[in-house]
Amino acid sequence: MSVATGLAIGKEATPALAREAVIQAMKRAELEIANGVLLFLTSEFARNPVPSLRSAAAAASCLEVMGCSAPGIFTEQNWVVDGPAAAAMVFGGDIHLIPAQQSGEGNSLLALAAPNGINITWLSKPGERFGGISGDATGQGPFSVWQHGKGVPGGHCEAHLHGVESRVGVSHGVRVLSEPRPVTASQGYDLIYLDGKPALETLQRAFAPLQDVYGDGLPMHRLMLGVADTPEEAMHGHYRLVALVCANEVERSVTLATRVEPGQLTFWLLREPDAAQRDLEETVLTMQQEMTVSPSFGLLFSCLGRGPYFYNGVDRDLELIQRMLPDMPLIGFYGNGEIAPVNGVNELLQYSAVLGLFSHVQS
Repeated sequence: MSVATGLAIGKEATPALAREAVIQAMKRAELEIANGVLLFLTSEFARNPVPSLRSAAAAASCLEVMGCSAPGIFTEQNWVVDGPAAAAMVFGGDIHLIPAQQSGEGNSLLALAAPNGINITWLSKPGERFGGISGDATGQGPFSVWQHGKGVPGGHCEAHLHGVESRVGVSHGVRVLSEPRPVTASQGYDLIYLDGKPALETLQRAFAPLQDVYGDGLPMHRLMLGVADTPEEAMHGHYRLVALVCANEVERSVTLATRVEPGQLTFWLLREPDAAQRDLEETVLTMQQEMTVSPSFGLLFSCLGRGPYFYNGVDRDLELIQRMLPDMPLIGFYGNGEIAPVNGVNELLQYSAVLGLFSHVQS
């Protein structure tokens, strides 16, 4: 096994945790020198991660240490939220973690960013990007992203995984409540009319069959808007998610977190645990069918709003992947957003799970 993970949990954020996570991974992979290390640390490390990065690099005998801090991290062994922990994945043999600026090959790039390091210019550069956004639960606390074993001033980094076949899948984890309707009027962030009808009225009608389950009012924290370019893309899950800010009873409009334009196809969605599980299972099955060889390892980037907090204290997404792909090394974190290609465009997602599966390619 040339890829393996390690997870270390402690009472304090010390370099010893990062070292222990890497040592565990090196032993499992039977490596003395790693070709690269993915290192995810909990938010407690974010203000001064450098000593931990140095400790991880020394344990792996490798300077290429890439990763970020996050409110929660995990491997196939376990998950940790709200406590100091370090998760590491080491690469050996023919598999290399190569910084994008040093790699002239490959179209799929592992991308990590702090909230203040995201920009359209970077996301729009050639190459499909997948990954996650670092940060704490509120998005207002300390953030840190690193590569080459040190902090990244620009707030984002990317790398190519050499020696593998890869597939990237997105699970939105939502239940579709309505048919796609064109936006016929919007102003700023306010969605005013869908197909000539007041936006709030269409939302209330779409949600009405579930009123007995959720009680009076609209559960705005669970409702989303899907935006697609064509009905076919909406049907196959190739759409973007937009969070709802508030419902405006007087104007009969809905305020969104992102602008939508007249003519775009939109439909109402509900974040629901059972729907999320079904969607992720279908995503994993599709990815497996597309791969010529069974996956050797995986990377998972999940929204903090979809992890254990969404599943009542248990990460059912992680359990599902463990069940479908037993003993496969897996690493990831719960972040403030996810990055994945949607219809050929690199998108910043919310409340989603982005999964990368990788198979070793014999040289």
